Amino acid sequence: MSRRLRRLLLLLLLVLVVGSVYGGWRLSRIAPIGSAYAAKMLCSWVFVSGREARSVIAEDILADNNWLLRLVHTRVDADSQRTSATFLGFARRDAQFRPGLGCTLALGTRIEAAPQLEARAVEPAEASVLPVSAAAPDVDGQALTAALDWAFQEPDPKRLRRTRAVVVVHRGQIVAERYAPGFTAHTPMPGWSMTKTAAAALTGILVSEGRVALASRALLKEWQASGDPRADITLEHLLRMTDGLAFNEQYDDPLSDVMIMLLATGDASGFALHKPLAAAPGTTWRYANGTTNVLARALRRSLDDGDLSRFLRQRLLDRLGLRHAVLEPDAAGTPVLSSFMHATPREWAAFGQFLLQDGVWRGERILPEGWVEYMRTPTPQCLRGDFGAHLWLKVPETFGGSGAESAALPADAFHLSGHEAQLVSIVPSQELVVVRLGLSRLPGTWDHAAFLARVVKAFPPLQTFRQ
Repeated sequence: MSRRLRRLLLLLLLVLVVGSVYGGWRLSRIAPIGSAYAAKMLCSWVFVSGREARSVIAEDILADNNWLLRLVHTRVDADSQRTSATFLGFARRDAQFRPGLGCTLALGTRIEAAPQLEARAVEPAEASVLPVSAAAPDVDGQALTAALDWAFQEPDPKRLRRTRAVVVVHRGQIVAERYAPGFTAHTPMPGWSMTKTAAAALTGILVSEGRVALASRALLKEWQASGDPRADITLEHLLRMTDGLAFNEQYDDPLSDVMIMLLATGDASGFALHKPLAAAPGTTWRYANGTTNVLARALRRSLDDGDLSRFLRQRLLDRLGLRHAVLEPDAAGTPVLSSFMHATPREWAAFGQFLLQDGVWRGERILPEGWVEYMRTPTPQCLRGDFGAHLWLKVPETFGGSGAESAALPADAFHLSGHEAQLVSIVPSQELVVVRLGLSRLPGTWDHAAFLARVVKAFPPLQTFRQ
C-alpha cells in the first residue's frame, strides 16, 4: 500500500470518527427534545382534550413530522394523569396534568415542587359560550356551505390539510360550524401562537390597572445591572416584537432557541431573557416566541403574589366564560404565553368576538377603551405592515397571505395565527369571526386567505344590513 493511499485512508477514518462523535453528540441533545415533545403533546391531547392516545401518536406526534420521532416510545399513566416518553429507551421526559392548568413538562424540577397554582372547576362541556343560530336571510347559505366543504377537502393525499374544526360567527352568533371525526365543539384544542394575542389582551388589563405601563423600562431585575443595554427594552417593545433580543426562531432545527425554550428548559422566560441583544431596542422587528415569554415574566412580576395563572383566569378567561380554556405553565410556574393555550373551537370564536367588540363582553368593558385599536395599529419596524401588538393585520405569508386572494380581503380584517394553521380571523366590516383549527404541517398545505375569501363572499358588508 502506497504512502498516499495510507494517508487517504487515515483521513477517511478521521472524518468517520469525527462525524460519528459529532453525530452522537447532536443526537444526545436532540433525543431529550424529541422525548419532551412527545410527552407534552400526548399529555395535553389526552388529558386536556380527552382524545385517545393511539390517535394522538399516529397523527399529532408522527404524521408529517421528523422521522426521529418514530424512535420515541410513549406511555400514559391514567391514574396519575402523567405521560412519559423515551428515545430508544433513554432520555426520558415526563409531563404532568393538573386540572385547570393543563400539562407541564417536568424539566429542571419536579412538577410537585413547582409553585402551586390554583386549579379551577370546569362547567359541563355542553354549555356554549356563544349563541347558536341559523344564518340571517341576507347570508348566502350555499356559498357558506361550499366554503366549509372546501376547508375539509383533501385535494392532495400526500399533503393533507387535516382541518379539524371550523366555526363561523356572524353578528355575535354561531351560524355555521363543522368538525372532523373525533373532534367536537367541546374539544379543547391548542392555539399555539394564537396564545400570544391572549397575552396582549392580558397586558391591556394590567395596563388599565396601573400595574405596568407601555413605556416601562428595566422590566426585569436580570437587566438592571449597570451598563446592561437590555434595560432600554420597554413593555411596548415586547408587545411589538421590536425588543432586539437575539433569538433563533428556526422551527425545523430541533436545537434552535425556540425548541430548547419550549422543550428543554423548565423556565421558558428565564431562558429567553438571558439572550443578548442583536439590535438596539426599537430599531428592528423580528417575530420571536422568546419575546412573548419575556413579556410573561414582566407581567408576572407586576403582581404582588406572582400568580399570573390565577390572574389570567379570573380577570380574562372566566369573565369571557371560557371555562374549558387552559393556559399551561412551565415548571417554574409561569404561563407559557407564547404557545400553550388550549380552548374549544367555540371558545376561540368567543375570544375573536370579544376583540371584535373592542374588549367588551356582555356589557362589561374588560379591556381598556382603545386597547384593541392599539393592538391593530401597525408596527412601523415591520416592513410588510402585517403585525401590530401581538396581532396579525394580514394573513401571514405562511398561510397564503402573499397572494391575490389575501390582497382582496376586507382591509379591516385582522387575525390570530398559530403553528400548524390555527387561525382566528376577525372582519369588523362584516361583523364576522372565522375560526379554523387543524394539523397542517407541510408548507403551503393550508391557504387561509383562499378559505377566508370564500367565507367572506357569503356575508353582506356592514352598511348593507344597517340601512
